[in-house]
Amino acid sequence: MSEQSLNLMIENAASSVEMEGYTIDKQSKEWCRQLLNKEITLSDYIRLVKEKAGVA
Repeated sequence: MSEQSLNLMIENAASSVEMEGYTIDKQSKEWCRQLLNKEITLSDYIRLVKEKAGVA
């Protein structure tokens, strides 16, 4: 998958979430990109998101 396609998919997903009233920051989009590029595991992604949200 090309970087351009990947970025478009992430932006589309973020736009959908933002339409519901949430905000997706640059760091969260980067973690998503890393997950989709298999640079981090799903477990890593979930851990990072939970840490950011302050959830144990």
